[in-house]
Amino acid sequence: MLSDVLQDLLEEGAGLLGEHLVLVLSAMLIASAIAIPAGVLLATSPHARRWALGIANIGQTIPSLALFGFLIPIPFIGGIGQHTAIIALVLYALLPILRNTVTGILGVDPVVRESAIAMGMTRSQILRMVELPLAAPMIIAGLRIATVTTIGTATIAAAIGAGGLGVFIFRGIASVDKLQILAGAVPAALLAILADSALGWLEKTVVVRQGR
Repeated sequence: MLSDVLQDLLEEGAGLLGEHLVLVLSAMLIASAIAIPAGVLLATSPHARRWALGIANIGQTIPSLALFGFLIPIPFIGGIGQHTAIIALVLYALLPILRNTVTGILGVDPVVRESAIAMGMTRSQILRMVELPLAAPMIIAGLRIATVTTIGTATIAAAIGAGGLGVFIFRGIASVDKLQILAGAVPAALLAILADSALGWLEKTVVVRQGR
């Protein structure tokens, strides 16, 4: 019966949603821990910035399924499962966070920076108390883009045995079952909308506080 099928999909979907969240959250935490400090450092080095953003741009152009495939045979990195998928998702999430962090730091008004120097602030104090707070909306915007993109890309992780909502989508495609495809696509879309709305609210809140 249809009700039994829906019940089975709901029960399995709860577990797959949990796996999807693990993939996304793990990738975003790692990507943020790498890209934000790197963006701060690159903001002070035009030459290194040009090379780093160029490399990140190249990585972004590789099709996601191909990147998963490239990583599988690499020793200690690749293989089948979540760890390979998380590495691939991190690589895709790096660029928007890195670029927005650099843009946010460079966008700080030089007059504000000079005023902080005149007040006797050290370089680290200027970064913590002036540059990062003023760059926060731009950094959050980068996190917002990366998060939404990662939620969508994580559905492909099922192709290498990493689980997640993509399991339903791939299974539905293989069996030409629209219900299974929708069972994976709809929750992923709703998750992306929810994440986008939450981070959008956070971004607006930071902007409003800065305007006071």
